[in-house]
Amino acid sequence: MHAFERPGEENTDTTLRLARSRGEALGLRTFLIATTSGKSALRAAEVLQGKDLIAVTHCTGFGGPDVQELPGPVRQELEGKGVRVLTATHAFGTLGRAVRRKFRTYELEEIVANALRRFGEGTKVAIEIALMAADAGLVRTDRDVISMGGTSSGTDTALVLRPVNTHDFFDLQVREIVCKPFRF
Repeated sequence: MHAFERPGEENTDTTLRLARSRGEALGLRTFLIATTSGKSALRAAEVLQGKDLIAVTHCTGFGGPDVQELPGPVRQELEGKGVRVLTATHAFGTLGRAVRRKFRTYELEEIVANALRRFGEGTKVAIEIALMAADAGLVRTDRDVISMGGTSSGTDTALVLRPVNTHDFFDLQVREIVCKPFRF
């Protein structure tokens, strides 16, 4: 496992190279990457060229009512490069977040998300997008993938994991931490 001194966007290229190398060593072809603006996904499309790349965005409305943070032209560019783009409800958010906002109490999804953040924001994100991709039918639940997330912006965490559907969350297996920040 590679440990970055600090989290952040400056780790994106190294994370992508480490993920590609580990994926090739394990014979994995499917890579997931979280993206908001599309910048990390566009870079991943270059570094992971020839691989099955799925970019997972924030759900519409995350940044405000009716707002989709991934610009339409960037989505089109990604799709033109063969990247599948998933925009879906967050596995660890949405309804639980609504309960918190309305009643000022936490629901199970946010408790799980906060527990996973003890390993870093990127770890939580990488696990969450794997659930989302499985729920959308974009990844199989009987094959390992490399899932990547980040802290704030960029990509600083890569995990080898076996995805599951959200309703089978406790069967998800993190096989290996390829890289993550040491301090976060």
